[in-house]
Amino acid sequence: MRLFVAVEIDDRARQVAAATAEALRRAIGPRLTARWVVPENMHLTVRFIGHVEDSRAPAVLDALVRPLEIPAFDIELAGCGVFPPSGGPRVIWIGLAAGLPTLAAMHDEFDRRLEPFGFEPERRAFSAHLTLARVKDAPKGAGAVVREIVRRVAPASMRCHITRATIFQSHLSPRGPRYEPVAQSSLNG
Repeated sequence: MRLFVAVEIDDRARQVAAATAEALRRAIGPRLTARWVVPENMHLTVRFIGHVEDSRAPAVLDALVRPLEIPAFDIELAGCGVFPPSGGPRVIWIGLAAGLPTLAAMHDEFDRRLEPFGFEPERRAFSAHLTLARVKDAPKGAGAVVREIVRRVAPASMRCHITRATIFQSHLSPRGPRYEPVAQSSLNG
């Protein structure tokens, strides 16, 4: 099974993110081809795990669901951006103005919990963001124009209270991914 750990956002934050995505989609228009994330799939990935053999999944899930010694916290949606920072755009996202240190602490704790199972910590630095679109094709030279459009669009101010992390199973299909919650880890700090 293909797994990842995420923080779910509430319905109000999801509505704000979806409205921001729609404004960006209209402003960007045909400058690039992207798959826009449907609102029900919007979340903040804390730790991507990837494929876990079915025989190992129960032990991995047991390690992940133990309560986190981290207090509940708020996140606040902030400006939009593009990955990578230069060249052809690959991902369009919303960033955070609050909650980043706690999300990073969650990420580090899940890294520690996964290490005994042979999952090495990610090499790149953790970057909390809410993905709005994955770019399939960006014509040469579109990056600068798209980055300027994305810089000008900002989500409405929105705070969301976080009390748990959710472990999802990702089901991939040509119609797009479907995320199934399989377990949760509460915040108990």
